[in-house]
Amino acid sequence: MSREHNYRVNVIWTGNTGSGTSGYQAYKRDHEISVVGKPPIPGSSDPKFRGDAARYNPEELLVAALSTCHMLWYLHLCADAGIVVESYEDRAEGTMKETTEGGGRFVSVKLRPHVRVIGSIEQAEALHQRAHELCFIANSVNFPVEHEPATEPNHQV
Repeated sequence: MSREHNYRVNVIWTGNTGSGTSGYQAYKRDHEISVVGKPPIPGSSDPKFRGDAARYNPEELLVAALSTCHMLWYLHLCADAGIVVESYEDRAEGTMKETTEGGGRFVSVKLRPHVRVIGSIEQAEALHQRAHELCFIANSVNFPVEHEPATEPNHQV
């Protein structure tokens, strides 16, 4: 049975410095991303595109979405398999290439989850592939999402 899920996000541009978009350098790229009942996320463009480095940019949020989707599936699969995950950290990295026309696209994202587990290391490592296959976000992008997991046992058991 196929089910459909809908997601509502509100984006408000907050970068009008008084003259709107009267010129490319006349406005800030600042905005807020919000969902009803949740705190807003301060956004901007990448500093390379005149954005505020203290705010999240869309490219970072895309990489974060891929990383967190993978992590949530992985935790689910480990719980089902009887593998206890004690810690999980991912230092994910995405690569975007600009085109000569000024646009661009992501060409790859690499997830590097470092996990400490109680249970089979081999099975814990294998579950990363299954998590990748099930990740809604990874299944929605048109570039490769690779993963290089590092798994260590808990030696205090």
